[in-house]
Amino acid sequence: MRRREFISLIGGAAITFPVAARAQQGTVPVIGYLGPNSAVANAQNLQVMRRGLAEAGFVEGRTVAIEYHYADGQYDRLTAMAAELVRRNVAVLVATGGTAPALAAKAATATIPIVFSTTDDPVALGLVASFARPGGNATGVNFPLAELGAKQLGLLHEIVPSAARVGLLVNPNNTVTETVTREVAASAAAMGIQIDVAPAGDSPAIEAAFSTFVRNRVEAVLVGSDPYFFGRRVQLTTLATRHALPAIYNVREFADVGGLMSYGTSLTEVFRQVGAYAARILKGAKAADLPVVRSVTFELVINLPTARALGLAVPPTLLARADEVIE
Repeated sequence: MRRREFISLIGGAAITFPVAARAQQGTVPVIGYLGPNSAVANAQNLQVMRRGLAEAGFVEGRTVAIEYHYADGQYDRLTAMAAELVRRNVAVLVATGGTAPALAAKAATATIPIVFSTTDDPVALGLVASFARPGGNATGVNFPLAELGAKQLGLLHEIVPSAARVGLLVNPNNTVTETVTREVAASAAAMGIQIDVAPAGDSPAIEAAFSTFVRNRVEAVLVGSDPYFFGRRVQLTTLATRHALPAIYNVREFADVGGLMSYGTSLTEVFRQVGAYAARILKGAKAADLPVVRSVTFELVINLPTARALGLAVPPTLLARADEVIE
């Protein structure tokens, strides 16, 4: 953990205790936060969520308290964590980071308002009746990262057109893994590319997957959408660089820490909207009346220093389409 991050976390803890004490006395509302990864891994996104709350007058440590529960990549812990937050009778239950937290929150309560962010269709999951009229106690943001595998494979092919064998890293604990694998495999077959699928649900398995990619002479890697992978983004980008494997990821935060390129939804937009919806509910709005927001802001980010380190010449046409080029 970086020193600055440690100081920030300690500072956050310092203001939480007195606010929690006041919350028990009924002076400030309490938001229960349910996340699939760790506090450090999600620190930047949580800052965005807090800004969304603050813009509506809810400042953590002053006018609202937030009780955080993190699964640290162990999705089977989410059910118990959601139940604990319900027992605390929080005013709003925020469940971010994909399908697993949202389903755990929905299973835990039919009365406490829930604000979710999920990559799967919330109607098909039974979280809401419809996008326009959720109808129950849940609403939130749908950001379709899992649907982008075929598009990401195409972008990877543009930057490494000679790659005939591509590795696909997936988390077997994620509900979207089967869909992502099927869609990427179909797209790869149409392009004449062989796909090597490697499941990885923890840090040692990620290391093993890259060793397998190297042993199988994989020429590029597509990292599937998964909250745990987001939390391990430094490990993933470091391994890709160490093994000289061009890789594409699903959100810009990977490119920010050295990943070659990313294409996907803006998590900044997602978490800002989550904070804004939580604030509206605290002000009296009903989740049933707040339409589910479908995030449609996609961004392509290319890291040129990483491309040069890998000996890749990025096509000018691809650079021209990029939303940001990291110099």
